[in-house]
Amino acid sequence: MPTLSEVAQLAGVTSATVSNVLRKRGKVGEPTRLRVLAAVEQLGYRPHLTARALAEGGAPTLALMVSSIANPFYPEFALAAERAARERGRFLIVCNTNDDPAIGRAYLDQIAGTLSEGVLVMNANLAMDDLKITERRGAPVVLCMWEKPDVPPELPCIAVDFFAAGMIAARHLLSLGHRHIGALVGSKVNGIHAERYKGYLAACAEAGYRHAQSHTHFINDSVEAGYESTKALLSANPKLSAIFASNDLPALGALNAAADLGLKVPQDISIIGITDIQWARLSRPALTTVAVPTVSAAEMAVTLLLELISKSTPASTTRITATPELIVRASTGPARTQD
Repeated sequence: MPTLSEVAQLAGVTSATVSNVLRKRGKVGEPTRLRVLAAVEQLGYRPHLTARALAEGGAPTLALMVSSIANPFYPEFALAAERAARERGRFLIVCNTNDDPAIGRAYLDQIAGTLSEGVLVMNANLAMDDLKITERRGAPVVLCMWEKPDVPPELPCIAVDFFAAGMIAARHLLSLGHRHIGALVGSKVNGIHAERYKGYLAACAEAGYRHAQSHTHFINDSVEAGYESTKALLSANPKLSAIFASNDLPALGALNAAADLGLKVPQDISIIGITDIQWARLSRPALTTVAVPTVSAAEMAVTLLLELISKSTPASTTRITATPELIVRASTGPARTQD
C-alpha cells in the first residue's frame, strides 16, 4: 500500500504539501496541486483514516449507535444520516448494540473521540451517565428521535412529538366511527412508546371514548409480537373493530394475524401504525400510518452534532422536528355497522 511520503517523492514535494492538497488546506499553486493529484492517482494512494485520527486527535467520521439494525426503521434513518454526513464531508459508522448496554459501552470507549468526532444515539439502551462520560471526553453526543419534546434530556437531542402522533392515529380511527379499539404498545408501560400511547388515550378521552385497559397489550416492538397479540386480543374481544399500534412493525403483524383469522382489512377490522417505514407502503393492504419526519430528523441530527463539534451551538440544545402526518392507505375504513 503506497504511503504519503512515496506520493511526495513522486510529485517532488514535501509530505506536508501532499497533505494540504488532499485536505484542501493552505496555499498550494495549481501546477503543484495537479502534480500531487497525478501522483496520488498513479500510485493509487488512499489516506489512512485511523492513523490520521490518532495523529490529529479527531477523525472525519461520525458514529451512529442503534439498538437493532434488524429493525427496518434504523437502516432508513441510517441511510438519511449517512447522506447528510457525506454531504458535509464526513463518513458515518453504524454501530449495532443488539440491545446490549455492554456492547454499547464498548463502542463508546473504542470509537468515540478517536475513530469518530461525535456520536448519534438511537434508542441504544445506553445509560445517560455513560453518554455524559463520552461527552466529557470530548466527543459530543446527540440523542435522535427523542420522544418527549416537553421534557428535554440532559444531552442535546432531536425530538419528535410522538404524543401528537398517537393523538393523530386515534383521531383517525375515531373519525371512522370505531369505538371498540385494541391497542398494541411496542414497549413496556413506561418504555419508549409510552408517549404514543398517552397521545392515543388523550384523543380517546377528548372524543368521550373510554378505552378499556384490558384492550391494551404491552409487547415487543416486532412483527411477531404484533401477530400473536392481535390474535389474543381478537380472541378475547371479538367486538374489536380496529387496532391501534404504536409502531408499524406490530401493525404489520396485526395485518398478518387478521388474514390468518379470515378477517378482511378494513371491512372487518381497521389497523393503523406509526412511523411509515417502507414496509408499510409495500404491505397488502397498504398500511395506514402516522409518518414521522425520519429524513429531516436525520439531517437535523447530523447538523446539530457538527455544530457541537465546532462548538458553535450550546450543549443544551433541543430541536423539534415537524409534526407527524397522517398517511391514509387501505388498512383503515368505517367501523362495522354492528358497532
